[in-house]
Amino acid sequence: MERTSTANLYKKESLITALIEWIPRGSGIVLRNSIYRSIFARIGHSVRIQTGVEFIQPRNIEIGNNVNINRGAFLSSAVLTNKTQASNNKIYIGDRVHIESGVRINTAGENCSIYFHEQVNLDCGVDIKAHDNGLIEIGAATYIGPYTCIAGPGSVKIGKNCLIASHSGIYGNNHKFADPSCSIQEQGLTCKGVVIEDDCWLGTGVKVLDGVTIGQGSVIGAGAVVTKDIPPYSVAVGVPAKVISKRQLHQELLYQN
Repeated sequence: MERTSTANLYKKESLITALIEWIPRGSGIVLRNSIYRSIFARIGHSVRIQTGVEFIQPRNIEIGNNVNINRGAFLSSAVLTNKTQASNNKIYIGDRVHIESGVRINTAGENCSIYFHEQVNLDCGVDIKAHDNGLIEIGAATYIGPYTCIAGPGSVKIGKNCLIASHSGIYGNNHKFADPSCSIQEQGLTCKGVVIEDDCWLGTGVKVLDGVTIGQGSVIGAGAVVTKDIPPYSVAVGVPAKVISKRQLHQELLYQN
């Protein structure tokens, strides 16, 4: 009975979003927001959702105030193995978040959560996916550059005021491969998670692997592969990434002078 009810609700949501997502211009934005309020967990004021935005299971999606979602974005809180299945998944979009064209945000398992705090900016083609029991959280005023991929059943937590340049990859999981007599797919995953603390800058093409913490205020050079923890206020480059210098705090510079 519950499965039938959930399936009917999913069909209703899909029909509503399909009918109204292509209504053009300003009148379409107003109409969409009015109708969306009946099927989303929450929508704040002054939200601008352009044409061609696709939502799946919006009842698990909360949208704050002054949010902008551009055409072609895709947001799904469904369990991807069975889109009519009830889930505890959640996508939370804070105030003044900007989501560019082609961004994909989705839960790919059960009990997944994705949080964007206020003023997060997701540039075109960003792909964010949380798997079973996964948590992806991006802090206030952080920028995620074009075609960056963030994923994992392990948690990924990015602090506030960070700059993540284009084509970067941040993965809260890794494959085990120690046993050559068994396929890699059968050997399971590590899910230690990734933490990028406040005010970090990752150059274009940086890859951050499972189990890594990048300390506050650090700079990672373009193309680096981060396999070990980076201390706060470090500059790291290379494959694998190694610390080549430290950023000095203003107070330390004054003391030295």
